[in-house]
Amino acid sequence: MNKEQRKRLTKLHEQLDSIYCELEEIKSEEEDKYETMPESRQYSEKGETMQEGIDTLDNTLSYLDDAKSSLEELL
Repeated sequence: MNKEQRKRLTKLHEQLDSIYCELEEIKSEEEDKYETMPESRQYSEKGETMQEGIDTLDNTLSYLDDAKSSLEELL
């Protein structure tokens, strides 16, 4: 891999890190909203939808973390 390609990969890694941080913030905000809901609403359709979204964000963060780690091996 040449210097230019490594430079591009570094930039992509930084972008992934930025996306990761933003998604983590959104997930945290959604978790806070969910946790402050009355328990009866947590078990409602809306609460379940919120929890599914939180789980999806958590999975997405895991995939992004794996991608960042893979890129780090190339740098």
